[in-house]
Amino acid sequence: MRNNHKKMYGLLLFIVTLMTSASNLWASGADVNSVLIGNQVWMQENLDVSHYRNGDPIRYAGSNKEWLDAASKGEGAWCYEKYGRLYNWYAVNDPRGLAPTGWHVPSDQEWKTLTDVLGGEAAAGGKMKSTSSALWNTPNISATNSSYFSALPAGLRGDGGKVYFVGESAYYWSSSEATAKSAWYRVLNYHNASTVRSGEDKEDGMSVRCVKDLVVRCVKN
Repeated sequence: MRNNHKKMYGLLLFIVTLMTSASNLWASGADVNSVLIGNQVWMQENLDVSHYRNGDPIRYAGSNKEWLDAASKGEGAWCYEKYGRLYNWYAVNDPRGLAPTGWHVPSDQEWKTLTDVLGGEAAAGGKMKSTSSALWNTPNISATNSSYFSALPAGLRGDGGKVYFVGESAYYWSSSEATAKSAWYRVLNYHNASTVRSGEDKEDGMSVRCVKDLVVRCVKN
């Protein structure tokens, strides 16, 4: 009987160790699916973290009341929806760092660089959207995912903390402030091929995609 207990304890310890290792890999950015688009390296998946880079937890705000309370305090928050986590912009802008080590939330200019490489705002969306009809509503116009960005229509957590446009649109924060109350974002829609740039209230919830930090190497002559 004691041997069985020892085996169970050993198995449990092994599982915990594996989970911790996986968590550390994600936090360090070492185990992230990525794609090179132009001269930028982008994550192929929406950010899915519940802790800041320094290990502090990001507030979970599942109910509308909790979501609005976080916004009233300018506090970072996340919720989980059909296609992953949505974050308010306060989490994006938190000095503790939302992105894993080696990555960052793209600026408005970095989003522009991406869309320019993919043919401009009028065409870039189609090249970024996943082609799966099980994910996007039909018609998913011009969706080719030729960039391998694989955008998912997670929607937006907007007015009053309610979630809108799941299956219809993919909203992505930038790290750039537009006004004192809003920040720039990009949205892709099922009914057209474009990538739209606009500003949105910082309290709203959107998906986050990260871009890899630029590594500058000095070469000695």
